[in-house]
Amino acid sequence: MNLYWRLLLVWLRARRKPRIRLGETIELRLTVLPNDLDLNGHMNNGRYLTIVDLALVEYMTRAGFVGHALRQRWRPMMTGSMIAFRRGLRPFRRYTLRFAIDCWDERWAYVRYAFVHDGRVVASGHGRGGIVGPQGVVGSAEMCRVLGVDPVSPPMPAALAAWIEADRMLRAAHEAPVAPLDSPQREIA
Repeated sequence: MNLYWRLLLVWLRARRKPRIRLGETIELRLTVLPNDLDLNGHMNNGRYLTIVDLALVEYMTRAGFVGHALRQRWRPMMTGSMIAFRRGLRPFRRYTLRFAIDCWDERWAYVRYAFVHDGRVVASGHGRGGIVGPQGVVGSAEMCRVLGVDPVSPPMPAALAAWIEADRMLRAAHEAPVAPLDSPQREIA
């Protein structure tokens, strides 16, 4: 099944599900399809993040954000993600994706997700994303206003704060000049 068909099905089903508020957790029940597989016969590591995008579509639809976003020509954009894999998902296995927006800062929203099979987490992670419009990034205060929620974010979980700091350090390292291949490796401080 093509991912666009899966996206369409998720969006259509989300329109019939109950509304949610920022911070609530949603669950999508999905199946590992043949086009989700890698050469090792389990779900491809890149596919996990594509499936997380499906959860984002459902979340924003059920939160009542999609209609406003379309009118404003806003679109969601993930700017970073961290995922830890524990076990593989084999073909035709049913699994549940749990997804929530945990907190936000002035610019970005931070999400949490977990892939669960037979009551065990097989992969989990965090992501950072935002809303982009014709004028650039739409701040979290505007997102909260549209959704009718308090713009004051819930506290940031410690694991998420650690990931944000690690991401900041990686970005800083990538902004440093690249050493030629024949020079010795330099240590990153």
